[in-house]
Amino acid sequence: MIKKKIKKGNNIINFPTKLSSIEKEIECIVFAAAEPLDIETIKNKISKKVDVDKILLKLQSEYSDRGINLVCISKKWSFRTSPNLSNLMTQEKTVEKKLSKAAIETLAIIVYHQPVTRAEIEEIRGVAFGTNTLEILMELNWVKPGGRKSVPGKPIQYITTDDFLSHFNLQKLSDLPTVDELGAAGLIDSTNIDNAIFGTGKFYKEKQDEIKEDIYSNIDEMLNSTLDKDDKK
Repeated sequence: MIKKKIKKGNNIINFPTKLSSIEKEIECIVFAAAEPLDIETIKNKISKKVDVDKILLKLQSEYSDRGINLVCISKKWSFRTSPNLSNLMTQEKTVEKKLSKAAIETLAIIVYHQPVTRAEIEEIRGVAFGTNTLEILMELNWVKPGGRKSVPGKPIQYITTDDFLSHFNLQKLSDLPTVDELGAAGLIDSTNIDNAIFGTGKFYKEKQDEIKEDIYSNIDEMLNSTLDKDDKK
């Protein structure tokens, strides 16, 4: 029969210690707490009176070589990630969040009316900006400042970015749905929209390069549509 040798340090074999029921109580209370706990708070939660300080020090020793450590900061105790493993907790994770209705409306206005100022966006929406609405779109890098408008005060104008095109899988702005397409999909009432002024400056310019129209015929159509509206009133 072959006997296995057991390595000893200073002739002492260290076996894992078992925790008593009260020690487990304290371990559980500290672990489940949403914030660090002081000694008095822990004493008020356990089932019997014991030397809480002594038990916490024992638990601290037990957890010293583990993935989480029991630490005391400003006389309050809590479990923390072991310092040499903290890098695992800083891994980036993509979290998807839905845009608010205000942000979606603002983005749509910038997309189809750029370059457009903050005041113009508010005028089109009919309401003032909410908190950080425009800033959220800029943080996503879908929108950016695009120069200043040549009017008193020279307000900043906003335009879409290449990241916007990339995110929505667009090659260019003219790939966006047209007025007729949006109307056919029931997303807008195209009968009340003038094609000559709807859409982005770039979008309209691209279309003009493709289709050469008589500017006067556009004016006639606009006047006729205005007269039709007046007749209906």
